[in-house]
Amino acid sequence: MSAGPSPSLMPEEVARFDALSDTWWDEDGPMAPLHRLNPVRIAWARDLIARHFRLEARAGLPLAGVSLLDVGCGAGLLAEPMARLGADVVGVDPARSAIEAARRHAEETGARLAYRMGTVEDLAAEARRFDAVSAMEVIEHVAEPQKFVAAAASLVKPGGLLLASTLNRTLKSFALAIVGAEYVLRWLEPGTHRWEQFVTPVELTAFARAAGLRRVSLRGIVYDPFSSAWRLSDDLGVNYLFAAAKPDS
Repeated sequence: MSAGPSPSLMPEEVARFDALSDTWWDEDGPMAPLHRLNPVRIAWARDLIARHFRLEARAGLPLAGVSLLDVGCGAGLLAEPMARLGADVVGVDPARSAIEAARRHAEETGARLAYRMGTVEDLAAEARRFDAVSAMEVIEHVAEPQKFVAAAASLVKPGGLLLASTLNRTLKSFALAIVGAEYVLRWLEPGTHRWEQFVTPVELTAFARAAGLRRVSLRGIVYDPFSSAWRLSDDLGVNYLFAAAKPDS
């Protein structure tokens, strides 16, 4: 399917990620920062979903029986590992080359999940709903965050979860995520992020509440230079993880 009109879509942002093509899965390429961030995101999402739905521990498949929609999935860096944990995953992204790369990688690795080209609004217009909807490193790239959150929340089943990771709009995030990561360390291409598009935890909580959700988790993520790895933290100054639940009825 082709991506339809979307109030949350920024064409220039889609084009930026569309141009990455086959470099998505290159751990030393342009998406290297996401590869380094991925383990902590996956562990947090896995544990939160398992607790929320009171899932019985199953060796190798802790998320068996859970349906997950990964919005802005790119080439599947989060979607594919979540499928390997047992979740029934659908990944959606408006960037055609990203979806093509995701499908090729899944074929190569034998991962079982579905990918679609489209927007969150395209999915919201359909009847299917999901136990969990994730939007990782997406909200800071959309035109209207509140409308994006509302559309994503509409795809969550009663009793389900909305999961997100994004960047806080602080002086610290400007110094580290923009100046440091993009212009000094060159972890990211300069211009990848726009500081004014970052969303604060207070704002995201309000967007979720307006969409009928209740915040259930808020954790910071910080980079440990000694271990060269990311870890969970109480520091929300730059990167943070957010989850909100929809009432059962």
